[in-house]
Parts: sequence; C-alpha cells; structure tokens
Amino acid sequence: MRYWHGHGHVLGGWGIGVMAVLTLLVLLVLVLAAIALFRYVSRSRRPLPYGPAGPGSGSAASGAAGPGWGAPHGAVAGPTPEQLLAERFARGEIDTEEYRHRLDTLRSVNGPGDG
Repeated sequence: MRYWHGHGHVLGGWGIGVMAVLTLLVLLVLVLAAIALFRYVSRSRRPLPYGPAGPGSGSAASGAAGPGWGAPHGAVAGPTPEQLLAERFARGEIDTEEYRHRLDTLRSVNGPGDG
C-alpha cells in the first residue's frame, strides 16, 4: 500500500471521481431541498383576499360594526365587485366605456337590476 506522508491512503483516479460525484449529489440535494422549502413557505403565506366580507360587513353604507352574515370575527372575504371590475380593466379585458358603465351600474342605489 502507498501512504501519503504517513497520514492516510492516497486516493486514486476513481476515488477522486467518486468523491467529486458524491459532493455534487449532496449539493444538488441541498439546493433542491432549499427550493422546495422556499416554495412551501411562499405558498403557505399567500396574501389574504381584500375587501368587505359582504352585506353587513362594517362598511360605511351598511352602518354595521361586525363581520358579514355568520362570518367569524376577523374573516375576510374576496375582492369586491368593483375591485374585480378594476382588475379586468387593468388587464385590458374591457374598455373604458364598458368599465365606466359597469362601475356606474354597481354604484347605483338599487343595484344592477334597477331599470
């Protein structure tokens, strides 16, 4: 057997190659684990939807102080119809005229069914 300065065995060509491959595999596993952890954490921290919780949600128009019908205290519902309409307008799905017409309809006193 050959010794290297009396401290251990000399690695041959295969030994260095195997050690390099194993090192790369360990680094790959660590990087994949970090990516998976990051994706898991970012997925579980989705922002809460915004907007009132529905009728009686404490908006100025309703005059109520609590959350919506049967909703637990602090519950947050999805975006309001006006916010959804604004998002559609921002994405270019509807033009300015249609946006204003629908917004006026939403904001009308008796709602969209008023003729």
